[in-house]
Amino acid sequence: MAYSELIKNFNRIREYMREFYVYGFKSREQFTVGSARSYDNERRRVESWLGDCMSFRRSPDGKNVFFSIDSRAYYHNPLYKAWKAKSFTDGDITLHFILMDILSGGQDVLFSRIVEEVDDYLTQYGSDKMFDESTIRKKLKEYVECGIISMKKEGRSVSYRLCEASDTLSDEALDFFSEVAPLGVIGSYLLDKRKPHREITTFKHHYITGTMDSEVLCELFLCMGRKCFATLKTIDRRHGEEYLREIVPLKIMISAQSGRQYLLAYSAELGKITTYRLDNIAQVKAGEVCPEFDNYREELSRISDRIWGVSLKNRGSEELERVEFTLRYSDDEQFIYRRLLREKRVGRVERLDKNSARFSCEVYDSSELIPWIRTFICRIVDVHFSNQELEEQFRSDLLSMYEMYGVGDGE
Repeated sequence: MAYSELIKNFNRIREYMREFYVYGFKSREQFTVGSARSYDNERRRVESWLGDCMSFRRSPDGKNVFFSIDSRAYYHNPLYKAWKAKSFTDGDITLHFILMDILSGGQDVLFSRIVEEVDDYLTQYGSDKMFDESTIRKKLKEYVECGIISMKKEGRSVSYRLCEASDTLSDEALDFFSEVAPLGVIGSYLLDKRKPHREITTFKHHYITGTMDSEVLCELFLCMGRKCFATLKTIDRRHGEEYLREIVPLKIMISAQSGRQYLLAYSAELGKITTYRLDNIAQVKAGEVCPEFDNYREELSRISDRIWGVSLKNRGSEELERVEFTLRYSDDEQFIYRRLLREKRVGRVERLDKNSARFSCEVYDSSELIPWIRTFICRIVDVHFSNQELEEQFRSDLLSMYEMYGVGDGE
């Protein structure tokens, strides 16, 4: 039957794609949410969009299916196809094309005239469908909210007009936007309306899995724009439990290393600003306007120079955690100093002489710096953490590495 093979609950598809395709850890036999038949149905659906990007491996637990995407072969994020399989009924699509044809002349059309012409279309083509005034009005209101058409009211008369396209971005700009920006799927939709063109942009690090969280991200941006409360439905994947959290969304942060997306928000329950991973948020429901929104934003701005990543674990303790390390590099490695200046997010860099520099900062959670500090190993001549447990762990890891590779005498 026409129009019947499209998704009606994207959050379910989102979970399937994440658990079985992005992570690639679970087999059909390990699927516990719903029936095996449901798993097979959703697997076929996803494979119809993304079959060219999928691989599998066999393990003692069964067949594991996962995405395998070579960034050299794909100029655009293939996961956008999931969003373009939007749910609709045959009535939705029929009414859509009728309305677009009625408004295609670029003139204002009275609502009463639109209703008459819809009936004329259905009668002319012998359709047994009928659309009452309420249905047509709701569909027009939806398109006004989406910016597809505009509405003008004069007295008791209401008229509608198709909005003119304002897409003036170049193909190259849209190519870049669609692959790097939050909600880049918008750029992908715009590209679908363009003629094929030569692709000139490829990515060494192409973070595409955030695409599945686009609906959540969009709702959070709308809440921020309205400066309102929001209720989150979050998932504890370890224990399989769901929670409702009342928060005020303040800022989205995206990791440049992993592409993972985070929400910084004021938690009404905790009475402080905290962090949520977007892929652990199942649903966002907008609430009332928050009178304190600007104050929470200012508070976040004040503490931002004490956050290296997104962790606020030790905020509220009496002392910040201090990190300091010194690097020494050769004459032809002056780029190391430039790296320090470019990559430091907070703190300060001191140039001690031509071949050495010191970095220092005070943050809420110094453990977040460890991966970055490790990238300077072999040039570090001195390192100190105020968190002694963390420093001991860092030095112990280095010693283990030396022993593994037989470097030095282990001292």
